[in-house]
Amino acid sequence: MPSSFGVVDLFAGPGGLGEGFASIDHEGHTPYRIAISVENEKSAHRTLRLRAFLRRHRERYGSLPLEFIEFHAGKTTEPVWSDVDEDSWRAATAEARFLELGHPDTAGELHHAIETIRDKFDDTILIGGPPCQAYSLVGRARAKGKPDYVPEDDGRHYLFRDYIQVLNKLRPAAFVMENVKGMLSSTVESRLVFEMLMEDLSSLGATCGSLYELRALRIDGTQGKLCEARQPSDFVVRSEALGVPQRRHRVFIIGLRSDVATGAENEKIPVPKAVRPLSDAISNLPPLRSGLSRCVDSWEAWQRTVSSAARNLARVEGYRDAKSLRSEFRQIAKKFQNGTTLERSQRELPTGYGNSNCDLRSWLESRELRAIAQHETRTHMASDLSRYLFAAVFARVTGTSPKAYQYPQSLTPNHRNWHSGAFSDRFRVQLPHQASTTVTSHMSKDGHYYIHHEPLQCRSLTVREAARLQTFPDDYLFLGNRTQQYIQVGNAVPPYLARKIALLLLRVLERRSAECRSVDDDMDDATALDSFEISSGKIDADRNLPNR
Repeated sequence: MPSSFGVVDLFAGPGGLGEGFASIDHEGHTPYRIAISVENEKSAHRTLRLRAFLRRHRERYGSLPLEFIEFHAGKTTEPVWSDVDEDSWRAATAEARFLELGHPDTAGELHHAIETIRDKFDDTILIGGPPCQAYSLVGRARAKGKPDYVPEDDGRHYLFRDYIQVLNKLRPAAFVMENVKGMLSSTVESRLVFEMLMEDLSSLGATCGSLYELRALRIDGTQGKLCEARQPSDFVVRSEALGVPQRRHRVFIIGLRSDVATGAENEKIPVPKAVRPLSDAISNLPPLRSGLSRCVDSWEAWQRTVSSAARNLARVEGYRDAKSLRSEFRQIAKKFQNGTTLERSQRELPTGYGNSNCDLRSWLESRELRAIAQHETRTHMASDLSRYLFAAVFARVTGTSPKAYQYPQSLTPNHRNWHSGAFSDRFRVQLPHQASTTVTSHMSKDGHYYIHHEPLQCRSLTVREAARLQTFPDDYLFLGNRTQQYIQVGNAVPPYLARKIALLLLRVLERRSAECRSVDDDMDDATALDSFEISSGKIDADRNLPNR
């Protein structure tokens, strides 16, 4: 019988890492089951719990509940999910826990749950990653700006130890720890946080009698495999190398229990030959316009604003590629005046939705859905729309997003750091022919780093577009307000990437299970042979040995 692994997901956020593991169906069997997931941010926990509910409901009935499909399409308010499927909701509530790691009560609750999980599954897997704010470059820059900030007092630096405490208690077959690259260089108490982490992981051999061997995911041509790391940077995984349409580089530390680790480097998974561009993920979503802030917003007002910006830019002199850009702006101005009315929100499913031959598009799209959800634009100031328009046209003409020094003087913002070089990418177009830059929670602040490449839309990316770049399926609904939705998406692990890691781990675990079965079969054969020989009298001579 195939093995079943109970997954414990810590610092789960909206559940991207767990989704990748739970998505695997291996010959009609679901090898990974989310046993418990933990999150302490309310909106992310609501999203996590809803996804757990949908997963449980699908297991019972083979499809999404109609009530969810209607809610997803915007036709109803959020139902009382316990009324829709009481048993699945009860199971989801037990699975997705609203807990804060590091709190004494949380430790007790987790330890109690772990005892149950051990008895229920063949083995366990621990996944998750401590919140990254304390390790990220942006987070550290902000911390330095606080005169009373003391790194040693920032508990976020030590949250990995709560993960290790659970690891020590659970003793899973494998674990996956994810974090930002900044973890490799972050220091506290004059020491590298990464060194402290490595020491704590190494100490597990003494404390639980089961040393974990650490592995890094290495891409070798068109294959991915687990190898020993020679240096800390080996733990950095480039998501675009695994089929994610985003240049997201994160630390993934994969630990294998000593009885699992032998020969793990021989197991491989295929990886794409080429980087997947942004257009593969979002090009078929309905076109939208941005909104206008600080004034009455309407299609007519928006059209006048961007048309005027295009005409003004068509007259600007004295910057790179000015002639080609002016010609493009003149054409854009005409298209704005004569173009089709665009809405700020669109739910209509694209033509051919759910029938794509592209593996990524097939992963993203669900034939059960009746609409696209959370594809709505936000508002921007008219001055920023002029910059968005310039950036998108510049990218179309040159194939690159403009740097600060490449903007015309008329678009220079009143920002003291504009010419310092520190914010040269303050306004950045996501190019259609490349993987996107890293989707982060900063999207919740403004859209300046995530400008849509189509000038006629003149806007930043929507929650759904960001979710697609993060490879969340379209039936993944993020609860909370729009700011909270952007934060959830930006902080998450891409499920498609998590799925690749889960598949590779499964091959390692299956190999170990096959070896164990082989040993058991040999022992059974030996036992059967002994039984046959005894019953047939072939070892009577041994029975009649003289007393010694």
